[in-house]
This record gives sequence, structure tokens and C-alpha cells, in this order.
Amino acid sequence: MKVSTALCSAALGVGLGTLLLPGAALADTVVSPATTPVGGTVVLTATTCNPKSGDVIFRVTGPNRDENVRSTTAAAGGGLSAELFTAGFTLGTYTVAATCGDGSSAGSATFTVTPIGGAPAGSGGDNRDNAALAAGGTLLGTAAAGAVLLLRRRRPVSTVA
Repeated sequence: MKVSTALCSAALGVGLGTLLLPGAALADTVVSPATTPVGGTVVLTATTCNPKSGDVIFRVTGPNRDENVRSTTAAAGGGLSAELFTAGFTLGTYTVAATCGDGSSAGSATFTVTPIGGAPAGSGGDNRDNAALAAGGTLLGTAAAGAVLLLRRRRPVSTVA
């Protein structure tokens, strides 16, 4: 393999990793509490959405739901939030995916609806896009390892006289 080809491949890997990591690392949707009884309330928060960019849309999917919740309410810690009342929800786990007003993804999180008197409420779900983080980290690591191997190969061999 030519050195220029390997270096181009390494540069491409670094570039793709650089693009994937920041977006995934910054995307953050939180559901609090992570566990709630039927008829309870959960707070959906997209911490990275800028209220000046418009509404956030939370898409809630699960055993008996596929609905959108729109919010323009500024969250205390930054971003936008909405309250979701779980009356009429079927027991199970629900996924919340958030999209900011500018069209960017704010990640996703999950919450579980339990029977009344069921498990105590959790501290809140926080699921970042781990697949994109893993892919970006793998690309960066592979590119760095390839560059190190290429540089070691190119060193002149010294001889002892």
C-alpha cells in the first residue's frame, strides 16, 4: 500500500470521526423520572435545543403510543421541556426522540410506565446516541493507529558500527 493512500485513508477516518463525535456528544434528551406509574407525569427535556430556534418536537413511541409533543417552554437548566401525563398509557417502555426547531436531533431517552404502586420513580433517563459515539471513536482510533504504524515503518533502520 502506498504511503499517500494510507495517509488519505487516515485523514478520511479522522475527518469522519470528527464529524460524528461532536453532534452525538452534544445531543441530549432527558426524561425525568425514568420510571412512573400509570397516570404519573414525566418531564421531557431537550437540553441542547435553543429556544430561539423554535419549538422542540418530542416523538413518543411505545406499546400504545406514537405521538408528537410540541414544546416552547424554556427549561430551567437550558433547552426546552414539556410535561407528559401518562394516563391511558399501557405498561411498558417508551422512547422519546427530540428534534429541535432548527431540524437538528437532540437525541433520545426512554422511560417506563409501571402499575400504580409499582417500582419507585427513577432519577431520569439519559440515553445519548451511543452508536454514533462508538463509530466516531472507532474511526478516530483506527486512523491514529494507522498513522502510528505508517510512521514507524518509514523510520530508517540504524546500524551499530
